[in-house]
Amino acid sequence: MMLNARVRSVLMATAAALVVTACGADDIASPGEGVIVIPAPAPAPAPAPAPSPTPTPTPPATVTPAAGCPSALFTDRGTISGPTGTYRNCEFPSRFTANTQISRSPGVIYSLGGRVDVGTDQGAASTGNNVTLTIDPGVVIFGATGVSFFVVTRGNRIDAVGTPTQPIIFTGRQNVTGAATDDTSQLWGGVVLLGRAPITDCLASGAAPGTVACERDTEGTSNALYGGAQPGDNSGTMRFVQIRYSGFVLSANSELQGLTPSGTGSGTVIDHVHVHNSSDDGIEVFGGRGNMKHLVITGAEDDSLDTDVGYKGFVQYVIGIQRANVGDSMLEIDSDNANDGQTPRQNVRLSNFTFIKNGDNRAGNNGVGILLRGGADYSFFNGIMLSPILPCLAISRPQTASTTVDASIDEAGAPVFRSVAFQCPSGNAFSGRNGVTNDQVAALFNAGTNVSTNFSPTLTSIYINGANETAVPAFNANTINSFFDTTTYIGAVRDANDRWFAGWTCNSSFANFGTTSGSCTSLPVT
Repeated sequence: MMLNARVRSVLMATAAALVVTACGADDIASPGEGVIVIPAPAPAPAPAPAPSPTPTPTPPATVTPAAGCPSALFTDRGTISGPTGTYRNCEFPSRFTANTQISRSPGVIYSLGGRVDVGTDQGAASTGNNVTLTIDPGVVIFGATGVSFFVVTRGNRIDAVGTPTQPIIFTGRQNVTGAATDDTSQLWGGVVLLGRAPITDCLASGAAPGTVACERDTEGTSNALYGGAQPGDNSGTMRFVQIRYSGFVLSANSELQGLTPSGTGSGTVIDHVHVHNSSDDGIEVFGGRGNMKHLVITGAEDDSLDTDVGYKGFVQYVIGIQRANVGDSMLEIDSDNANDGQTPRQNVRLSNFTFIKNGDNRAGNNGVGILLRGGADYSFFNGIMLSPILPCLAISRPQTASTTVDASIDEAGAPVFRSVAFQCPSGNAFSGRNGVTNDQVAALFNAGTNVSTNFSPTLTSIYINGANETAVPAFNANTINSFFDTTTYIGAVRDANDRWFAGWTCNSSFANFGTTSGSCTSLPVT
């Protein structure tokens, strides 16, 4: 407790009486001070008003468990406790079969006991929406076991819309109990969105890519089908959402990502999503036409963003930060396989990204910041990548490096680079593979405008633009498609006044998003 004032007292002495006047209860008297002796009697002065005592500090708020679950739809699993308090653990059913709203209730936390489906697969040829699961701001959902994961099936939707101050959080049990650290991962599966938009690499032999006959099963699962022929399909909305500590190995050599949009259409909204410490990719997109904005991917142990099987989409504002010596590529694009050249050909336009590559070159890793392959078409606008140890860009197979524009085979031509600043190892910026030379990769990159491989970064707080970033002329991606905001800067964050990432993200030792964002190793107490 703080000492507010020295004891002020007057000793009014007579032969028989000693009077001491002191301040309030917070005062402390030490030997040799605090008492003044007056040798001769004097008139009693007017007593000084006692100062208000310093308030006792309020201990951090903690959660107390609700008496029961909000409805009989949930299984009451008793309570679960951690540093932020004790919660009533209300387990989701294995399948939601009707429109349902998940409310934020005091003292309640929700859990996944295993695989949880929103609706039943309506098939590739179905239309409309069957079941919508609505999740309120501030709701926390954890995977109770490693094999827990959350699936929105085809023809059904999720409406998970948090706020900048009350994000929706998907996480694992150890995050609730306080056992998660900055190196924790693989506590549960992840979030999967399944849609009816076109894909390639069909499961059925002889099926035509991009049609209702072309379906695939989600990696690491069974009976989680996606694909169809509806480019505008809508799997719902995820906004202001955190996905923490995902990537449990569901089957041999197969694990989910933090977020896996599979065959989702352009009607799907993914905006302001933070994926933290996935043991596989942060986000992996399998085909479809979904677009994404405001992504934060921290600590992914494989690739930060991975795109595959005919994905066509627009992505703007991405912060990707690896843990030290953990993680593969910042961006892995498609695979080299027998399905190269299928249509729809992958074609993604990416703008305003800041990638901080701290990962190493362990056996089996890509050994590069961006790996472009599979015949995919890609455009990179207004980007920053720091890769001081490994090459920045690799291109595999002549088909991927082709400059031919041929609409009949859905070929848009060579990769495009506009206002892209790389910090790469001196003399080792590019890597050509499988029939492509290093010099060819360099020529494709240098054919762009306002590009550099020896950029000197002045980023602050790891990801916020400084003077050198501001000096790079920006490309107006809005001229490509109205999805893109017009920006006058490269990178994901314009300057210290640009705070789109604050509040709804979470902090770790290697990626701090400011005082309004809480710790990834803890849960919010509200």
